[in-house]
Amino acid sequence: MSTPTADSARASLEELRTEIAKAVVGQDPAVTGLVVALLCRGHVLLEGVPGVAKTLLVRALSATLELDTKRVQFTPDLMPSDVTGSLVYDARNAEFSFQPGPVFTNLLLADEINRTPPKTQASLLEAMEERQVTVDGTPRPLPEPFLVAATQNPMEYEGTYPLPEAQLDRFLLKLTMPLPARQDEIDILTRHAAGFSPRDLNAAGLRPVASAADLDAARAAVAKTTVSPEVTGYIVDICRATRESPSLSLGVSPRGATALLSTSRAWAWLTGRDYVTPDDVKALALPTLRHRVQLRPEAEMEGVTSDSVINAVLAHLPVPR
Repeated sequence: MSTPTADSARASLEELRTEIAKAVVGQDPAVTGLVVALLCRGHVLLEGVPGVAKTLLVRALSATLELDTKRVQFTPDLMPSDVTGSLVYDARNAEFSFQPGPVFTNLLLADEINRTPPKTQASLLEAMEERQVTVDGTPRPLPEPFLVAATQNPMEYEGTYPLPEAQLDRFLLKLTMPLPARQDEIDILTRHAAGFSPRDLNAAGLRPVASAADLDAARAAVAKTTVSPEVTGYIVDICRATRESPSLSLGVSPRGATALLSTSRAWAWLTGRDYVTPDDVKALALPTLRHRVQLRPEAEMEGVTSDSVINAVLAHLPVPR
């Protein structure tokens, strides 16, 4: 098999988005966000009310990728070792051997991650940041590529444990999945009336269209996407402005600024350019930064949201030419 080129890798990723649309209707920004995360070696947090296809979206993504995929249903009684793996005594050899957990995969679906207590949530911290798991003092590397796609219900729902700031910061993007528009909902019902079943994606015709080699070629091309000093300064100014906002008790850290740089480059390359524009930065600012800021209680009581604060920053900052 020939090595993919940057152009063929981009075509494969575009086809991936088309394939996912066979199963998921009207969630194009979330689909794009997942592709951007793949290009940036990042992780994604999908938030939305039950029934908006969060889990279906990740399952559809796995069906279009030639990658190993595992799923963990996060529940209140889930233990950290259920995710990372543990040492198991083998009576035949009279010794302990490591039994890998589901985190040892390419694409991990962490379903309803905020329904498990913080101790188990934290079991993913090392895996997400360092691409390894340490058990009994021995670090064990995870496969490459490795992406965590976590879903969560909004915090107002009962039985949820809010993710701590350190864990939220491990996610490259936080994508909100809204209720579908009327025509999209009609399309969903029409598909179901015609026999579509979210439990059988093979019947929907989804097929693998992108491989690990395509991702490698795409990532190499993204790394060559240029960023002018003016755009770099624009990214820094956005992040610094959040730290000065009277509505926020916590602004975007330098890690958030580097994340915005990465996602802007990936989006620029996906749209066919080898350079980043301020519009690319604006397009990715909300999903990249919304989970990296913290509202003051009084602002939250007044109905202010992290999205509205970031939009205000984008509206007031001068855009470089």
